[in-house]
Order: sequence, then C-alpha cells, then structure tokens
Amino acid sequence: MTGAAASRVRVLVVDDSAAIRSLLQRALARDAALEVVGTAPDAPTARQRIAALAPDVVTLDLEMPHGDGLTFLRALMVERPTPVVVVSSTTPGGGARGPTSPAAGAVDVLCKPSAAGEVGPMLQRLIATVKAAARVRAAPAAPRPRAGTLPQAPRLAAAPSHAVIAIGASTGGTVAIERILATLPADHPGIVVTQHLPEAFTPFFARHLRDSTHLDVREARAGDVVETGVVLVAPGDRHLVLRRSGAAVTADLDGGPKVNHHRPSVDVMFRSAARAAGARTIGVLLTGMGSDGAEGLRELRGAGARTIAQDEESSVVYGMPRAAVELGAAAAVLPLGGIAGEILRAASRIGCTN
Repeated sequence: MTGAAASRVRVLVVDDSAAIRSLLQRALARDAALEVVGTAPDAPTARQRIAALAPDVVTLDLEMPHGDGLTFLRALMVERPTPVVVVSSTTPGGGARGPTSPAAGAVDVLCKPSAAGEVGPMLQRLIATVKAAARVRAAPAAPRPRAGTLPQAPRLAAAPSHAVIAIGASTGGTVAIERILATLPADHPGIVVTQHLPEAFTPFFARHLRDSTHLDVREARAGDVVETGVVLVAPGDRHLVLRRSGAAVTADLDGGPKVNHHRPSVDVMFRSAARAAGARTIGVLLTGMGSDGAEGLRELRGAGARTIAQDEESSVVYGMPRAAVELGAAAAVLPLGGIAGEILRAASRIGCTN
C-alpha cells in the first residue's frame, strides 16, 4: 500500500438499500482522501465488517432489517467506539423509536435527498462530514443519568429570565450541548439553542435532552417566553428569532431564506439576541463546520454580551468557533468542560445588575 493510500480515510457504508449504498459509495470514492472499504445492508453484517475492516468512519442508516440503526449505534459506541455519520430518511412518523441518534453518539445527521436537485449538495456535505468525523477521537459512551438522579437546585417559579443564554452548534454539537446542560442547575437562566439538524430530528433531540438531563427542554414555538428554568430548541427548518416584549424576551420562528446555508441559523439567533437582550445575553458558539454564528457572536460582543467559543482541542470540528475567534468575537475561548461554569458566573453578574 502506498503512503497516499495508507493516509486515506477508510469508510464503511451501512444502508439496507442497494441503490443508496451504491450512490454513497460512488460519491465517497470520487474524493482522493476517502476510501470505501466495504458496505453492509444490515446491522449484523455491519458488526462483522467493522470487526474485520476497522473503518475510520461509518455512515449509517437508521431503518434497517435485523436490528434498527439506533440500537446498533448505541452498542457500537460501547463495544468499539467509531465515528458515525447518520444518513437517514427517518421522519417524525417513526414514533417513540424515532431519530434520537444524535444523542446516541453520532458525529452528525444528514437527511437522504428527497428531490433530484438535493442529491449533489447532500453528497458534498457528506464528504466534508466524513472527513471531519475521521478527526474525532471516539470514546466509549458514558452511562447516561437516569431521570431524577442528577443534583438539582431549588426550582424557581417560571418568570422572564434576566440573562439569556444563547447556544449555537453544528457537527458534534448534540453531545456538547447535552454535556453543558447536564451540569446546569434547574433554575438556570432561560436558554435558547440552535443546533444544525434536519427538521425530522429536532423534536427528538429536544426530547432526549429533556429525558437525559434534569431540565425543562422544549422545541420552541412562536410566542414562547425565554424564562427561568426553560430551554428552547430551534425547530429544524425554522430560524429561531428573539424579540423584546416589554420586560420579557420571546421566541419567534422564521421560515425565511437559509443563512450560511442553514435554517435554523446560529447567526440569525445571535443577531436577534443582540437586539432583544443585548448585554443581558451570554452567547456560546460550539463545535461545527463552516462559519455560521461567528458574525452574530461578534454583534453580541459589540452589544455588551459575554461571548464564549469552544476551544480547538475539545471541538469535534473547529470551524465555527475558529471563525469567531479570528473575528475577535469571543471574549473567552474555553474547553467544553469549562463552559457551563463560565455561563453561570456570567449569569450571576448579569443578575446582580438587574
């Protein structure tokens, strides 16, 4: 094997559809940095081929015969941690076993194209995501806390929040957001979250965060108040926009054009937070490809907000945080484990000034 071949990212494609396996295999193989070492039509075959081939990255469908993809993914993260990119057509009709895979350890989630014009962009994003996933240091999944087992601070009555915590993320962000939320007290200031996920996945992501932490996490609806003890997650395919309403800050949803190729966009949320809450905002930009959120974080800092970017070492993809740092948008650059503490310190200072 030549040096160039040895350095290529080795990929296993797992999907029950022969046509999809062929499509993904051909697309990935066209990139000189990637090598498709095998394919699998179901979970048992995938398990055997991962053991035999030791791929660097696995692309995984969720709906497969002989065992669903989510169960397989959870087992893989325990038995043989490997970076996984979910490529799924699962929709909210999947019910209780729907697409909660981002919280099960996947690096990112991509939807299969539903129209011919979507195929090219989706495959381009898949190639970039697989390359990013190859840089992830996969680790065994940590045991998840059972409901009611996490320490909780006394819960305040719901009220408009003094501070507004705005968190944005993309690739690798589902796990990062969960880790931050899991360490916050139940009476935390109001939180709004924009995570790049397909529309079908955000309700299940919000549900998972609610179930795996002690916090009240909801998918945002138009008119929701950003209030103490509540986390509002931007729905897929809608920008989350914050607006001032008297002393309160409320959520609105916007189906306008994509910004930085995303809807929801972190920039849209951050910029609206700068207008609606200004210096009362704590802006946090986490791991992700591209630059979405960097300009918005700079606007937040200019409005007097406390701004935080995740550092390179703890980021799955140091794209969005890097862009913010290069713009001078981040007042603090911190490892993932230090962000929750800084959020609470900043919120305490805001509370003292109200």
